[in-house]
Amino acid sequence: MQKHQSINIRQISRNWAEQMAYYRFLENENVTLSELVSSIADECQLRVAEKHVLAISDSSEINLQSHVGRLSPFGLGVVGNNTDVGFYIHPTLVLDGESRFPLGLSTLKLWSREIDHADKHERGYKNLPIEEKESYKWLASASESHKCLSGGRAKMVTHIGDRESDLFEAFATVPNKKNHLLIRACQDRRLLGQSLSLYGYLSQQPCEGTYIINVPADPRRNRMASEAMLIVRCGRVKIQRPDKLNVFGYPQSVTLYAVEAQEIQLPAGQEPIHWRLLTTHEVVCLEQALRVIQWYGWRWKIEQLFATLKTAGLNLEATQLESVIAIQRLTILALSVAVRTLQMVEGRDNTQLSAALTFCEQQQQCLGVIQSSVEGDTQKLQNPYPQGCLPWATWIIARLGGWSGYLSQRPPGMPTLVRGLRQFESIFLGWKLAQG
Repeated sequence: MQKHQSINIRQISRNWAEQMAYYRFLENENVTLSELVSSIADECQLRVAEKHVLAISDSSEINLQSHVGRLSPFGLGVVGNNTDVGFYIHPTLVLDGESRFPLGLSTLKLWSREIDHADKHERGYKNLPIEEKESYKWLASASESHKCLSGGRAKMVTHIGDRESDLFEAFATVPNKKNHLLIRACQDRRLLGQSLSLYGYLSQQPCEGTYIINVPADPRRNRMASEAMLIVRCGRVKIQRPDKLNVFGYPQSVTLYAVEAQEIQLPAGQEPIHWRLLTTHEVVCLEQALRVIQWYGWRWKIEQLFATLKTAGLNLEATQLESVIAIQRLTILALSVAVRTLQMVEGRDNTQLSAALTFCEQQQQCLGVIQSSVEGDTQKLQNPYPQGCLPWATWIIARLGGWSGYLSQRPPGMPTLVRGLRQFESIFLGWKLAQG
């Protein structure tokens, strides 16, 4: 992958909104979104060598309706309700397939819908080729991620998406020897040579076994925290090409493995957990089924990324910038900060992880200088981790964010670490100035 010497994403994101020069940078017309995205991908590429990685994609909207009176009209579009102004983001978060540690972002797409855009019926959306649909984002993200991750010598990539990404076109074009797909099924698809469709076929497969998960409370579903037992089925299937795609040259079918995990013995009146997954990984036994279920379960990491970007952390949608393009630049930098926060949360107890995964050498030097100022007088309030590991750095950042420092208490979460990062960036700026 081409290196972009003029823009270093880590160097910029370290000084989070502390300098007027930072805002001038965001308004600079010479700074392109593609350069910023490429710089983020370059960072990710450095960490994937010889790893099986999970490339998790999803979309979110950046809603700017509360700022509509002062936003520059140039570049304004609408989001989900087709009334509020804003734009969409579609990042791909890369995790280590063994440890689930966040390695970075392999690609990012930003777009908005025109304010007066025609609806799907007017555009004949169903009959358009995938390249002319918004859903092409899934294929484009897989392609861009492949360029990034293969350039970093990743051993294997599993592209993961939710039900929106259940596209025959993706299964027909994305997989190869080093690229797999793992998608939650959205449609009860026809099977080649079978009278049963996908859901019916899965329900008739023998039980491979059961497993138990802890389910958190969910007031929206009237569900209390509990343990849930799930039964697991799997099978090899040939998904038949949808009729509407007959004119586009796709194969008659694609061969996949289907996995079903369905909750049993649940309390009356509650909706059961029911996952149906489609993958190009071979799944012929319980062990393999549980592995792909676990990989898909790690998809929630990208939800954490979005939460950190918004109200739970960086509060991006409250920005006072007036230009949409400047806010988009800010979004890319904020995503970089959100990834660093995820890395600290995931690695806060693993002393085998180096602080260099998240903090550069200069930042680590600064952390070493300020460590004593956040430690207490008692042994319990001393940093318990070896200097140079990621938990050591995270402990200092958490203390700057207001965490008590006692390991016996609840570990620091994302809001605390975001506050700590902001404090640290101010300190780091002053420290660098003092160093000349």
